[in-house]
Amino acid sequence: MQSIIDQLDRNRIREAVQRAEERTAGEIVPVVVPHSASYEVAAWRGAGAAALIALVAVLLTLQFYEGWGLGWLFTPWGVVLTTLGAGSIGALLASYVPPLERLLAGDDLLDVSVHRRAMQSFVEEEVFDTRDRTGILLFVSLREHRIEVLGDAGINERVRPDDWIEVVERVRRGLRNENFTEGLVEAIEMCGRLLQRRGVGARSDDENELSDTVRTPESPDGGQGRGGEKTDG
Repeated sequence: MQSIIDQLDRNRIREAVQRAEERTAGEIVPVVVPHSASYEVAAWRGAGAAALIALVAVLLTLQFYEGWGLGWLFTPWGVVLTTLGAGSIGALLASYVPPLERLLAGDDLLDVSVHRRAMQSFVEEEVFDTRDRTGILLFVSLREHRIEVLGDAGINERVRPDDWIEVVERVRRGLRNENFTEGLVEAIEMCGRLLQRRGVGARSDDENELSDTVRTPESPDGGQGRGGEKTDG
């Protein structure tokens, strides 16, 4: 996940935010994180499932195997060690193989965890701190394959939740095509056009109230900071 973040073209993303904000009062804040939470429950489920499968396999072997090569398996310690070993492998796979982790954690837990982390970013990046409450958080959590768009009060008065669906799909398409930067750039530009259509136009005295950089965990200051005056679009 970190390699995907490292490949981001931060200059292109910053320029896309600047272009989008030139024609609207919105303040677009892109945030990308490798993951939103740790999912210990997935490891436990992986361990339990692997141990159960191993135990069933051992019992079937004990029932039907008639050879002499697995004598150690017919001892209590053989059964115990085989089951524990399988459980350990299952836990490791569930922790380090993202598709398996997502499957075992379950959609509900992933949705809740990502939404909670997005709300945390909304506060940490001060998306709420704009004059007319026109901040927008574009949040991407890579390991969970989840994308959220959170608008502040001034945005939600004019933009319906369904309006963000295509924005989310643009980011997802970029990830699928292994061109994450392009997906973010297109999504950001789409946000600008959407806000313009919904009447969140730029003001004559508009200022750049939030930094235009993409926020990632390794950003020196988390990407926070106040901007300068917006240029005319």
